[in-house]
Amino acid sequence: MVIEGVMEPIAIEITGKVDCPTIGIGASAQCDGQVLVAEDMLGLFDRTPKFVKRFGAMQEHVEDAVKKYAEDVRSRAFPSAEQLYRSE
Repeated sequence: MVIEGVMEPIAIEITGKVDCPTIGIGASAQCDGQVLVAEDMLGLFDRTPKFVKRFGAMQEHVEDAVKKYAEDVRSRAFPSAEQLYRSE
């Protein structure tokens, strides 16, 4: 059961009363497991929800990679022979 964005005492109470595992997202470390959206934990957005702990700051790296990709596509440098299938 996913318990999202509730006050911790409620998440703890639910976890103690149900027979299935509970997965918290912004609920409590006392849930049986945790989930975070990868984009949030990697820091891919400017906005960080209260329940997110950023484990990285990838937004700048992704933006740079997308710009380089777009430049290579526009200049026709990608795909090159290395990325193409050819008959042997």
